[in-house]
Amino acid sequence: MPTLTIVVGTMYGGALDVAEQVKPLFEQAGYTVEISEQPTVEDVTQGSDLSLFCVSTTGSGDFPGNFVPFVRSLKDQSPSLTKLRYGLIALGDSSYGDTFCGAGRALDELLQDLGARRLGERLEIDAMETFMADDAAMPWVEEWIDDQQLKVA
Repeated sequence: MPTLTIVVGTMYGGALDVAEQVKPLFEQAGYTVEISEQPTVEDVTQGSDLSLFCVSTTGSGDFPGNFVPFVRSLKDQSPSLTKLRYGLIALGDSSYGDTFCGAGRALDELLQDLGARRLGERLEIDAMETFMADDAAMPWVEEWIDDQQLKVA
């Protein structure tokens, strides 16, 4: 059975809630799913066939506290991520202007710089428009699974 790691960067729990809500969709598609709330480089370099990042933005485009060590390790170690296939759900607040979903956008760029391949488009969820982030994430994940032909026979 293929595996999926959902890597979570969250300050107040919104991104974790999204991860927990979408997990069953991947299980129904045939994946064994792990949620990583304290991510490490090993989460994206070992074992998983696929990763989904659920990352909220704090402050002025910053990574949430639980995610900072992970990003720092990626930058310090510069691991080859050429085998990593991933999706990305970025949570933010458009009232912050240019830094809207800044953490998700910065992560996306970093992962691609290290050789990872994003499958499909990044989902950006705006707290000003969507009260419950999983309301936007659930249909996106369903479509992402179908579009990327991720269902396991």
